[in-house]
Amino acid sequence: MEPIEVTARFDLRGRIIPINFTWGKRTYRVDSIGRQWSGKDGHHVLVMTPGNRAHHLLFKLDEGQWYRVQGSDVPTVPII
Repeated sequence: MEPIEVTARFDLRGRIIPINFTWGKRTYRVDSIGRQWSGKDGHHVLVMTPGNRAHHLLFKLDEGQWYRVQGSDVPTVPII
């Protein structure tokens, strides 16, 4: 997992709505938001950026820090 900077807002239902995030030296605009869920490790948000690139963002409330989750770092995903 890599720490990232995220600009976000909350909707009327209290859901986190990421607007953009900075990863490396580049800022990515969030075009759409997919699933969101909370787990023991934090609040997960799946987002799409231009070019239909999917990203898995994780907010660790206890640290107040956002992360970009990659491949083998993928934490628990709820079973539906």
